[in-house]
Amino acid sequence: MNTPVDAEDAGGRERVFAPLPPASGRAFARTWWGRTWLKALEDTALDGAQLKLGRAFARRGAVGAVAVRPGRITAVVLGTDRTPCRADVLLRELTADEWDRLLDVVVAQSGHIAALLDRDMPPRLVEDAADAGLDLLPGVGDLDPECACGGWDHCAHTAALSYQTARLLDEDPLALLLMRGRGERELLETLQERSAAQAAEKGGRPPVAAAHEEDMPQGVDVAEAFALGVLLPPLPEPPAPVSGVAGTAVLDGVADAPGLDVGALSFLAADAAGTARRMLAAAVSPQTSGRPAQRPLTAREDAVRLAAASPGPAVTARLAAFCGCSEAELEIAVRAWGFGGAEALVVLADRSAPPAALRQARAELDLAWGEEEVRPVLQGEGPRWTVVEGEAQLRYGPDGRWWPFRKRGQAWWPVGGPERDPAAALAAALADDGESPVGV
Repeated sequence: MNTPVDAEDAGGRERVFAPLPPASGRAFARTWWGRTWLKALEDTALDGAQLKLGRAFARRGAVGAVAVRPGRITAVVLGTDRTPCRADVLLRELTADEWDRLLDVVVAQSGHIAALLDRDMPPRLVEDAADAGLDLLPGVGDLDPECACGGWDHCAHTAALSYQTARLLDEDPLALLLMRGRGERELLETLQERSAAQAAEKGGRPPVAAAHEEDMPQGVDVAEAFALGVLLPPLPEPPAPVSGVAGTAVLDGVADAPGLDVGALSFLAADAAGTARRMLAAAVSPQTSGRPAQRPLTAREDAVRLAAASPGPAVTARLAAFCGCSEAELEIAVRAWGFGGAEALVVLADRSAPPAALRQARAELDLAWGEEEVRPVLQGEGPRWTVVEGEAQLRYGPDGRWWPFRKRGQAWWPVGGPERDPAAALAAALADDGESPVGV
């Protein structure tokens, strides 16, 4: 897909993307970061009917040129009666301090700069930014709508703009960084300066601010101070974001003892250290304050998570045995985990659904294709809907989203993340031509 830029201001602080062609029969997001953008929209919006109408607007090409500026995207959207309406979606800009930390994260890994230049958003970059207390991609509640129609929530116009933006981000994730406050030109120049400075200082240690003991207030017993009405000194500043983690202990030269797998133990130690680092970064980050906690993983889900980290053949075999499945079945579960974590594993295993959910699924399928589009023949089996005489399948998740699957050999493989639109999910399943090992 080509996303031409009609105009870019001299400072690179605004980019205007030309209108995209209709998106009939295709998913709105192919990349993981594009799907994350859409998940932020779909998990925030309160009115599913407005989302559906917005998808229809975007699919038929009703979204005009999209202007991207720090903190805001804007477009004119043609409504049901073709009346133009200005729609805006706001995303918080990073502060100067946050940008300073983000730039440090990017220059710390040469691969990050190369990926951005190649219009890629590597997951490691997003994880490293999160370790520094920064959320690059939007989450629930981060996409704020403003529309001339007066809608208080995401209306069809702002939803259409958001769906169209996911297509733009697929091709150029630097547009997301412009929304966060830095244009491509300014960003690359700053990265070049920092990289040169880092190269000049290679081998030295960055200065670290140290607190002097004599500057710290002496301890005061809280109960005594409260009883005496003593005015206590202010609380200290919160700890700085986590910038790294020390290496885990390696059991060099230690032979496996009975009942002890040194390789597995080293892998688990490294995983525990990484998990602790992410938890600490989330605990001290103001951006995660107030967000709902995720449910704990089951033992099987955690085993799949560990297997997704490529621990090696021996550990993988032990994890498969723990899950009570073959290594081929575990590989399918790992692939599902990559598309949607624990939620994807539920969809992979679930074969039943409440009658109300099945009625909702049937209604969505009936309305997913327009009158001018060819409607595929689907045969339902619980929450699973398979293309008749085909190798594509849709699965209806507990949250009402659709997951694309493709048959290889005798096994069904997940081939993409979830979509609110079943037509988009089926398009992803039909378009997948990647090769995966044939399992069970």
